[in-house]
Amino acid sequence: MAFYFHTVKSFRQRVRSWKIPRILLNRYVFTLFVFAIWMTFFDQNNLFVQLDRYRNLQDARQKIDFYKQETANTQAQLYDLMTNETTLEKFAREKYYMKKPNEDVFVIVEE
Repeated sequence: MAFYFHTVKSFRQRVRSWKIPRILLNRYVFTLFVFAIWMTFFDQNNLFVQLDRYRNLQDARQKIDFYKQETANTQAQLYDLMTNETTLEKFAREKYYMKKPNEDVFVIVEE
Protein backbone atom coordinates (compact mmCIF):
# COMPACT_ATOMS: atom_id res chain seq x y z
CA MET A 1 0.00 0.00 0.00
CA ALA A 2 2.79 2.40 0.80
CA PHE A 3 4.16 1.86 -2.69
CA TYR A 4 0.84 2.94 -4.16
CA PHE A 5 0.84 6.25 -2.31
CA HIS A 6 4.35 7.11 -3.46
CA THR A 7 3.56 6.61 -7.16
CA VAL A 8 0.37 8.67 -7.18
CA LYS A 9 0.97 12.04 -8.75
CA SER A 10 -0.98 15.10 -7.85
CA PHE A 11 -3.62 16.27 -10.26
CA ARG A 12 -1.53 19.27 -11.24
CA GLN A 13 1.47 17.06 -12.07
CA ARG A 14 -0.68 14.76 -14.19
CA VAL A 15 -2.15 17.72 -16.09
CA ARG A 16 1.31 19.14 -16.74
CA SER A 17 2.46 15.80 -18.13
CA TRP A 18 -0.21 15.97 -20.86
CA LYS A 19 0.68 17.62 -24.15
CA ILE A 20 -1.52 20.69 -23.59
CA PRO A 21 -0.33 24.10 -24.78
CA ARG A 22 0.95 26.14 -21.88
CA ILE A 23 -1.54 28.97 -22.51
CA LEU A 24 -4.51 26.66 -21.79
CA LEU A 25 -3.13 25.87 -18.36
CA ASN A 26 -3.90 29.43 -17.30
CA ARG A 27 -7.22 29.27 -15.46
CA TYR A 28 -8.56 32.48 -17.00
CA VAL A 29 -7.79 31.42 -20.55
CA PHE A 30 -9.24 27.99 -19.83
CA THR A 31 -12.42 29.56 -18.43
CA LEU A 32 -12.70 31.83 -21.46
CA PHE A 33 -12.19 28.83 -23.75
CA VAL A 34 -14.89 26.80 -21.99
CA PHE A 35 -17.23 29.80 -22.05
CA ALA A 36 -16.68 30.26 -25.81
CA ILE A 37 -17.37 26.58 -26.47
CA TRP A 38 -20.50 26.72 -24.32
CA MET A 39 -21.84 29.85 -26.06
CA THR A 40 -21.06 28.46 -29.50
CA PHE A 41 -22.70 25.06 -29.19
CA PHE A 42 -24.73 24.53 -26.02
CA ASP A 43 -26.42 27.80 -25.08
CA GLN A 44 -30.05 28.58 -25.91
CA ASN A 45 -28.86 31.38 -28.22
CA ASN A 46 -25.95 29.50 -29.73
CA LEU A 47 -24.13 30.36 -32.94
CA PHE A 48 -26.43 28.32 -35.17
CA VAL A 49 -29.56 29.96 -33.77
CA GLN A 50 -28.00 33.37 -34.28
CA LEU A 51 -27.12 32.56 -37.90
CA ASP A 52 -30.68 31.37 -38.53
CA ARG A 53 -32.06 34.57 -37.01
CA TYR A 54 -29.71 36.64 -39.16
CA ARG A 55 -30.95 34.84 -42.31
CA ASN A 56 -34.56 35.45 -41.26
CA LEU A 57 -33.77 39.11 -40.69
CA GLN A 58 -32.25 39.41 -44.16
CA ASP A 59 -35.32 37.74 -45.70
CA ALA A 60 -37.60 40.14 -43.83
CA ARG A 61 -35.57 43.12 -45.04
CA GLN A 62 -35.81 41.88 -48.63
CA LYS A 63 -39.58 41.50 -48.26
CA ILE A 64 -39.81 45.02 -46.84
CA ASP A 65 -37.92 46.40 -49.85
CA PHE A 66 -40.12 44.40 -52.24
CA TYR A 67 -43.35 45.61 -50.65
CA LYS A 68 -42.15 49.22 -50.56
CA GLN A 69 -41.45 49.01 -54.29
CA GLU A 70 -44.84 47.39 -54.96
CA THR A 71 -46.57 50.09 -52.88
CA ALA A 72 -44.81 52.80 -54.89
CA ASN A 73 -45.85 51.13 -58.16
CA THR A 74 -49.46 50.80 -57.01
CA GLN A 75 -49.57 54.42 -55.88
CA ALA A 76 -48.23 55.49 -59.27
CA GLN A 77 -50.93 53.42 -61.01
CA LEU A 78 -53.59 54.89 -58.74
CA TYR A 79 -52.44 58.42 -59.48
CA ASP A 80 -52.45 57.63 -63.20
CA LEU A 81 -55.98 56.16 -62.96
CA MET A 82 -57.25 59.21 -61.06
CA THR A 83 -55.76 61.75 -63.45
CA ASN A 84 -55.96 60.10 -66.89
CA GLU A 85 -59.37 59.06 -68.18
CA THR A 86 -58.08 56.88 -71.03
CA THR A 87 -56.00 54.87 -68.56
CA LEU A 88 -59.07 54.46 -66.36
CA GLU A 89 -61.10 53.17 -69.32
CA LYS A 90 -58.31 50.78 -70.34
CA PHE A 91 -58.03 49.48 -66.76
CA ALA A 92 -61.79 48.94 -66.49
CA ARG A 93 -61.91 47.09 -69.81
CA GLU A 94 -58.90 44.83 -69.08
CA LYS A 95 -59.43 44.03 -65.41
CA TYR A 96 -63.22 44.10 -65.01
CA TYR A 97 -64.32 43.33 -68.60
CA MET A 98 -66.50 46.44 -68.75
CA LYS A 99 -67.93 47.52 -72.10
CA LYS A 100 -69.94 50.22 -73.72
CA PRO A 101 -73.60 49.44 -74.38
CA ASN A 102 -73.13 48.82 -78.12
CA GLU A 103 -70.01 46.58 -77.85
CA ASP A 104 -69.37 42.87 -77.55
CA VAL A 105 -66.51 41.58 -75.40
CA PHE A 106 -64.49 38.51 -76.35
CA VAL A 107 -62.19 37.11 -73.67
CA ILE A 108 -59.25 35.07 -74.97
CA VAL A 109 -57.83 32.73 -72.34
CA GLU A 110 -54.22 31.65 -72.78
CA GLU A 111 -53.45 28.08 -71.76
